[in-house]
Amino acid sequence: MDVERFTIAFVTGVTLTRWTSAWQERHASVPLGFLPTFEDDQLAALLTREADIAFVRLPVESEGLSVIPLYVEQPMVVAQKGHAIEATDAVTLADLDGELRVDENLSPADAVELVAAAGGIVLLPQSVARLAARKDVVARPVTDAAETRIALVWRADDTTPEIEEFVGIVRGRTANSSRSVQPEPVAPKKAPPKPAVKKAKPITGRTRPRKPRRR
Repeated sequence: MDVERFTIAFVTGVTLTRWTSAWQERHASVPLGFLPTFEDDQLAALLTREADIAFVRLPVESEGLSVIPLYVEQPMVVAQKGHAIEATDAVTLADLDGELRVDENLSPADAVELVAAAGGIVLLPQSVARLAARKDVVARPVTDAAETRIALVWRADDTTPEIEEFVGIVRGRTANSSRSVQPEPVAPKKAPPKPAVKKAKPITGRTRPRKPRRR
């Protein structure tokens, strides 16, 4: 690899450690760069070529991009400490009817700050809710809310060897495997030799028993 740096953009809530650790073990000569993004501009760094690849939260405008969906996130509701949801393990959307919802355009940190200070609720992906967790708020899963999905995207017309390698790492390809290695052809199994069939010996005598002679 002859690039000076491989830059990854990632939306709030994505944890990169397992993939970047594998990259650094295999390609220590190519340092990684990181660009955190928010959902409203999560493609900007990729489209301006500041980033080589990006972890985004779907949906995104995918024209001109290669997209690999990775995993889904459980939606969570965050409320002020002492809210009724604290007494339950999970809630439904019907349970939240009538609740004041904070402005969805706020950043997750600002939304949770507002919930803690003034009440109301906010729905966030589980990974984001964990990042924004505080002692003065409580979070619970919303069992029937729409899940969100994290995906890996890059410019379709710019699939470099570095991108192919990183995609392989994310997909779980080991250091000893290669995208260019073809499976070895399997030699056709030879049919086992047929057991020799013994020929029956011809019977030369009479086949019927002799009748006793009359005296």
